[in-house]
Amino acid sequence: MKVSIQMKKRIVFMVINMNIGGTEKALLNMISEMPKEMYDITILMLEKYGGFLGSIPDNVHVEYISEYPKIKDAVNKPPKQVALTQFKQGKLIKGIAFSLITILSKVTKRKSIFFKYLLRNVSGLKNEYDVAVAYAGPMDLISYFVAEKIKAEKKVQWIHFDITKIGFDKKFMDKIYQQFDKIFVVSNEGEHKFSTLFPQYNYKTSTFNNVLATANVLKLADEGRGFEDDFTGVRILTVGRLSKEKGQDLIIPVLADLKKSGFNVKWYCIGEGKTRLEYEQLIKAYGLENDFILMGSKVNPYPYMKQCDVYVQPSRYEGLCITVMEAKCLKKPIVTTNFNGVKEQLVHNKTGLILEFNRNLMVHTLEQIIINEKLRNSFSEKLQQEEASSDKALAQFHEVTQIPDVMSRG
Repeated sequence: MKVSIQMKKRIVFMVINMNIGGTEKALLNMISEMPKEMYDITILMLEKYGGFLGSIPDNVHVEYISEYPKIKDAVNKPPKQVALTQFKQGKLIKGIAFSLITILSKVTKRKSIFFKYLLRNVSGLKNEYDVAVAYAGPMDLISYFVAEKIKAEKKVQWIHFDITKIGFDKKFMDKIYQQFDKIFVVSNEGEHKFSTLFPQYNYKTSTFNNVLATANVLKLADEGRGFEDDFTGVRILTVGRLSKEKGQDLIIPVLADLKKSGFNVKWYCIGEGKTRLEYEQLIKAYGLENDFILMGSKVNPYPYMKQCDVYVQPSRYEGLCITVMEAKCLKKPIVTTNFNGVKEQLVHNKTGLILEFNRNLMVHTLEQIIINEKLRNSFSEKLQQEEASSDKALAQFHEVTQIPDVMSRG
């Protein structure tokens, strides 16, 4: 029996943009598993931008904050720099007003004053929703926008990162979290850390693991050609935004050590980001121009993941790493640093290798897994025995929207 359109729950997810990244991919995965007859979904972006724009399903509405380009610098740049730019452009009154609001916000320790001023000319969404979700982004701005500028019966805060590793205004966020009906954290470890900082919200906080669209990953892994060089040695792959938190700078010298020891290996990195130039210089300094390959962003990284010999995730911190989930889905031998939630994804020495990052230890670990094909195969075989399911996680979302769990329906 079909549910009428009038009975669909109207859900809006707010993000920065649809850049190619784990959080955006997690959102697309979850949306793909949500029954179309039950949900009328909108994605609201600060800016209509990103490599995943074309991956948004046709049935999903897309909205964006058209005024965001005018306030983007004020959100992302130091206040002094913003004010100085306004003065140089001859916008004296605007520069003075911005400076005074910034000072007032800091002196009174009320960040809401700053955001209220910043968003004074930004309209909220016209529609009303059953559920509004602050899904990703600069958590203060997006959380504030969902709390103050969107009309919804229920509001949900999603936390995708290790809250102890991100700088934020705890007092401000405490007031914002009061306005949310539910707070989801993507790993048990992450939830524990959040609850330690905000124990007053334990009653409405729970773990919601990232959803993996397994069938789609397997399908896409067979599309595209993957690696097109003629390299016949061991291929190591890392996927993630080029940034310090993802740790690519840690593995460049590791590859130099492996090459020095005579290993026939290449390391490929899929992803783009602000640290590319720095990493290019580091690669050159170690003489690895032909061995450490920055491949840029790939909407479909799965053929490369399927074809690699070893998958390595060297992140300094994560929320719940979706690329590890994808590597597991493709049954790859995985070596990873010990970041937030990884022990909920892998069992050390059984389905992968988890280590504290240390250059010598990483080198030694990779030497063993490169040499020992039997070890690599054992990890893949153990992963074959695991089954991934999104039903349990999505049932929580059905509960929040007061819709019975119908994932078992045909």
